[in-house]
Amino acid sequence: MPVPRRTLLLNASMEPLCVVSLRRAVSLVMSGKATILESDGRLLHSERTVLPAPVVLCLTRYVHVPVRRPQPPTRRTVLQRDSYCCAYCGGSADTVDHVHPRSRGGLHEWANVVAACARCNHRKADRLLAELGWELGYVPRTPRGPSALVAGVLAMEPAWSAYLVA
Repeated sequence: MPVPRRTLLLNASMEPLCVVSLRRAVSLVMSGKATILESDGRLLHSERTVLPAPVVLCLTRYVHVPVRRPQPPTRRTVLQRDSYCCAYCGGSADTVDHVHPRSRGGLHEWANVVAACARCNHRKADRLLAELGWELGYVPRTPRGPSALVAGVLAMEPAWSAYLVA
């Protein structure tokens, strides 16, 4: 099994801060700024040091984090939020669609963007749902909490789940 490439970083208060690269995680541990809470059992070797491969780190000192603005929706994060399911037919989604088309004044925001399959996206084109007689099965929302924290990460580590409870 390969060594994990990403590590969950927690504040000293045990709240999730961000996901960092393995290189950054090792740097934080070696400089004494973080401690390893979870490891997958594998070891990283250097010339003079052996270090467990970190999966979850905790900072040794509390870092004040200002209120975060919501991240704008991207193709990857919208598909992850909607679990790669088409909002219109329920099939496998591979594109995103603006519910209220941008050509008609719709905005590129979380509440207006949904995952869609190529067929439904093409059929809808730049029309409103009412014009087609279609309805959404859910209200698209801005991701909050832990799901927003790991939205850009392709694969979440199973060991993170204990630290990402909302």
